[in-house]
Amino acid sequence: MRADEDTSVHSLSLDSLSLTDCEDPHEVILEDEGDQEPDARGKDPFPLGSFLPTCSLSQLKLIRKDLSTEELYLQACKLLRVVPVRFFLRNLGSASINLNHHGLGPLGAKALAIALVTDMHTTTLELADNFLLAEGARYLMEMLRANFTIHNLDLSDNNLQSAGAECVAKMLLENISIKSLKLSGNKFAEDDAKWFADALASNYRVKELDLSHNQFCGRGGEHLGQMIANNDGLEVLDLSWNHLRMKGAVAFCAGLKVNTTLKHLDLSFNGFGNEGALALGEALKFNNTLVHLDLNNNRISDEGASLLCKGLEANDTLRVLQMAYNSLTVEGALTLINVVKNTPKTAIEEINICNVLVNENFVQLLELICQEHPGLEVQYGGVGGFIAKKPRKRIDPMKVIQDYLDHRKLRLWDFFRNIDKDGTMRVPVVDFRKAVQQSSIPLEKFQIEELIQRLDRDRTGIVDYRGLADTRKQMMRDHRRQLRKVESRQKKEKQKSDRILKTFESAVEAVTPRSSMIISPGAAKEDSSGLQPFSATPLSSWHHIIMSNSSRYSVNNMSSEHVHLPMIGNASSSTGMRSYSQPNLFASIPKPSSSKPASAQGIHSRSNPSVSSSKLSPTANLTRSRPALNTEPNSKTKGKGKKKKTKKRKEKI
Repeated sequence: MRADEDTSVHSLSLDSLSLTDCEDPHEVILEDEGDQEPDARGKDPFPLGSFLPTCSLSQLKLIRKDLSTEELYLQACKLLRVVPVRFFLRNLGSASINLNHHGLGPLGAKALAIALVTDMHTTTLELADNFLLAEGARYLMEMLRANFTIHNLDLSDNNLQSAGAECVAKMLLENISIKSLKLSGNKFAEDDAKWFADALASNYRVKELDLSHNQFCGRGGEHLGQMIANNDGLEVLDLSWNHLRMKGAVAFCAGLKVNTTLKHLDLSFNGFGNEGALALGEALKFNNTLVHLDLNNNRISDEGASLLCKGLEANDTLRVLQMAYNSLTVEGALTLINVVKNTPKTAIEEINICNVLVNENFVQLLELICQEHPGLEVQYGGVGGFIAKKPRKRIDPMKVIQDYLDHRKLRLWDFFRNIDKDGTMRVPVVDFRKAVQQSSIPLEKFQIEELIQRLDRDRTGIVDYRGLADTRKQMMRDHRRQLRKVESRQKKEKQKSDRILKTFESAVEAVTPRSSMIISPGAAKEDSSGLQPFSATPLSSWHHIIMSNSSRYSVNNMSSEHVHLPMIGNASSSTGMRSYSQPNLFASIPKPSSSKPASAQGIHSRSNPSVSSSKLSPTANLTRSRPALNTEPNSKTKGKGKKKKTKKRKEKI
């Protein structure tokens, strides 16, 4: 019996598992458990590596007839020296297996992968918080290349890092059964997002993807934006608890603009800010598939809410909007519900602003809106909020007097002369106060006293006209300075919005290859067959150029070392381009034949005595990019110059 068991273990390990990194897997010699030394306990008796390429699925099924999944798992645990998980053994054959928080480790994942290679029952496998690392992920990904019954996989909180992201992405290129993949909390860096962008560009089977609690930032947002722009199958995406803000948020929203399948999007705890809200509003103007949007804890203020609502006014598919725990006040809450009121085609059914205290006006307006939209549900923090009224600016009393005089088309001297009866240009304070109070100037008592203090700083009891005129000049200077500050602030805000929108449009061009091309600086190569195809890459390292028919002959494409000339001699290939180095320019141009007419040769006619066939100008074929000069205007200008000279000579005589 002992020999039979040994042969079964050897055949299992060698033929079906192939746990080897050797070049020839058939040269691997396995040792029995009893022959291993005591100090080898805890180590992997097999080298790490792929274990499926040497065995076909039909061979695995034949081996499975001899061993059940339970026996296969126990033998693998015995060979790998790991403790079997009884919960897994009890739930064998069930559709869902939950092994979260079991501390499997990489070797435990290897034993589990060995058992599940040919399993045909399990459709949901949960392995969260098992410290699998990239090594354990590699074993599971190799298993998924042969197992096509598992549809839902949870690998959250396993510290997979960049190497694990690469393994998962390579699996997605081959697996056709995974529909739900959870990779939360695996310390993926922002460049790791490119692995998922490349994998999901061709995998349309995955419907749900969870990449929350990772470290995606600016470049990560660019890759994720390209991922949702190129993918046509993803419906649920969770990117909460990342660092998508500023440039990363704008680039991601550019991909959302052209996406056509995403329905549920979670962007909470990312710090989008008002900049991200602006880009998101632009995306919602065109996106017509998104149903649920979570923007909780994203540092969005009332200004950002108004920018987002501009997109909601044109959107007719979004139903649920989560905006709790942002920097919203009653004004932002009123802006959100006014969108529902003023947009007849809106589909919004739920708005969550559960931390915002509203006022009675909000409640009354909400009741009126619910009469027209009975399905609307708004969660708010309670009644007790208020709209913070900005303190009214203290108007300069001198400005009030000047406005009064401008309205009646009077001068300041006319105003003062009516008070100064003696014409001494000096008026007692009592008379000045009494005259201002009796006039129709809209000044309050404290404003009059403030003006008198400025006019009579020395407490002499006299107000003279010079001091009044100087006070008006100072008021005008202060007013102009304040206007410049307001204009400067508005200009900066507009420039910031324009810069964000420009970045957004550039990102949209990057993720939509049909409308634009992304050309690497210095990497564009041309041959006789035409332009080479380009691939989507991050915005930070590429230039976005809208190609036109005339750009091939632009002066920018011609350097001192390399000149591009249109092909001549063949009419069918005129759209192509050939490259000629500068020294060989004359030798590479084909000589015209005398049998063809001059118009078909593409070169100057021989009838022109100024140009010979042996000495051609290098710019003879560049007439499309640089038009020929007209000689007639030059002759006229020369004649005019001669006439002027003759006139000057006559004058001297």
